[in-house]
Amino acid sequence: MFSRYKKSEAATPANAATNAAHTAPSTPLEAPLNPSIRRAAPTVPAQSVNFDKDKKRKERLSEIKLELHRELLDNLNLAALEHASEADLRSEINAIAAEVLQEKGIVLNREDRTTLSQDLFDEVTGLGPLETLLKDDDVNDILVNGPHQVFIEKHGKLTLSDVTFKDEKHLLRIIDKIVSAVGRRVDESNPYVDARLKDGSRFNAMVPPVAVDGSLVSIRKFKKDKLGIDDLVAFGAFSEEMAAYLQAAVATRLNIIVSGGTGSGKTTTLNALSSFIDNDERILTIEDTAELQLQQTHVGRMESRPPNVEGKGEVSPRDCLKNALRMRPDRIIVGETRGEEVIDMLQAMNTGHDGSMTTIHANSARDGVSRLENMIAMSGIEMPLKAMRSQISSAVNLIVQASRLQDGSRRMTSITEITGMEGEVISMQELFRFQRVGLTPENKIIGHYTATGVRSHYAERFRMWGYDLPTSIYEPTKLEG
Repeated sequence: MFSRYKKSEAATPANAATNAAHTAPSTPLEAPLNPSIRRAAPTVPAQSVNFDKDKKRKERLSEIKLELHRELLDNLNLAALEHASEADLRSEINAIAAEVLQEKGIVLNREDRTTLSQDLFDEVTGLGPLETLLKDDDVNDILVNGPHQVFIEKHGKLTLSDVTFKDEKHLLRIIDKIVSAVGRRVDESNPYVDARLKDGSRFNAMVPPVAVDGSLVSIRKFKKDKLGIDDLVAFGAFSEEMAAYLQAAVATRLNIIVSGGTGSGKTTTLNALSSFIDNDERILTIEDTAELQLQQTHVGRMESRPPNVEGKGEVSPRDCLKNALRMRPDRIIVGETRGEEVIDMLQAMNTGHDGSMTTIHANSARDGVSRLENMIAMSGIEMPLKAMRSQISSAVNLIVQASRLQDGSRRMTSITEITGMEGEVISMQELFRFQRVGLTPENKIIGHYTATGVRSHYAERFRMWGYDLPTSIYEPTKLEG
C-alpha cells in the first residue's frame, strides 16, 4: 500500500540483514524498535475519543502519538525519507497513521487528527515538540529544564510554555539527533555540548548525571532577517549620532571590542557593525559555533572543534587564529574571546590587521579592560602589568558596551575610546551613553541617549579618511522639562 517508503514485507532474512546494514539510522530517534518486544494491539470496538478537559485531551493525544510513532518507525523506510518530498512524506505518514488508528479502533475528530499528524511529522523529520517553538518568529530563546518544563523568551520576557516532552528518553533522543547531525556527541562521559541547528541557531545541552533534574537545553534562535544599523536605530538600540560615529570608526579601521553580558546582543551588534566594512576587503571569522552573518562577499569562516572520543583532534580558537594570520586577512573577527587566544588577537590588532573586532563578557568598558588583563594572565604568559596594559591600549581603540536592561530591552549603553596610557593606567574617555530617567507603570525603562560632550580622540583620523563628523554629535542632549 505504501510502496515507496514502507519497508518491504517480503524481504528474505538475508536481504533484511543487508537492508538493515544500509538503512541503519544514525540517531536513537530513528532506531527501529525490536518487533519481538512489541505487544500485540488489543482488539477493541470503535469508540469516539472525546476529551472533556484540555489536560486529559493532551495526555491522551500524547499516548496515541507515542504509539503511532513506534508504528511509523517499524513501517517507514527511513533510508528513502532523505529523498522524499514533504508532500509525499506527509501523505505517507497520514496514511500509516489512519491505518493504525483504524486497526486499534480509535476515532479522532478533525482537529485532533491534524494536530497528531503535524506532531508525527515533526517527530520523524524535525525536533519533535521544539518544532513549533522554532517556527515562531516571536520566540528568541528556548530553555528546557527537564522533559516537563520548557520556557520561552518573547519580547524580552521569560514565560513557561505548554510544550513538554513525553519523558527524559524522549528529550535525550531529540538532543542526540541535533548533536549527531553536526558530528558531535553527548553522553555520561561528555555530558555537555555546543552545537548549531540547521538554521544556524545556537544550541547548548547538558545531560545527566551533571544535569540533576533532567537534561538542560538552551537554544538561541537564529534571526532570519539580518539586522542592520538602521534597524537597530529604529528599535531604539542606539541613536543616529552613535550610528554615524560607529560608521566612521569601522570604516577608518579602528579595532573594536563589543562588551556585554549573556544575551545582551553582542553578536547582533557585531553583525551590524560589520555592515560598514567595504565589500572589497578580505574578512576571516573565527567562532566556537558559527553565528555571524556577515554581508560581504569575501568572507572566510572558521569554526573551532572539540576533541573526539579519544581526546584527540581538538582545534582551538587559538589554532584557528594563528592559521588565520597566514591567510592574508584584511580584518579578523573573533566571535568571542574568552581564553588564551586573547594574546594572538591583540598581536593581530597590533601588527597590521587594523579594523579587527571581537566580543568579550564584561559589565562595563573598564571591566572589559580588566577582563583582557585576566585572560592574558590565565594564558600562562608572564608579563609585567605595565607591558600588558601597554599592549592592550595600543591594540584596542574602541569598546562598545551592550546591555540587557531589567525590562528585557537590549541597548548600547556606552561607547568608550581608549586613548593611551597615563603612567601605568589605561586612559579612557566615554563619548556616548544611555541615560536612564525612570520607569513607567508597566516597568518599562524611560531614558535617552546622549553624548558626554567629549570630542573623539580619533576625529583627525576620521577627517583624513573622509569622515568629517560635525561637532554637534558630541554635544549632550538637552531635554525640555
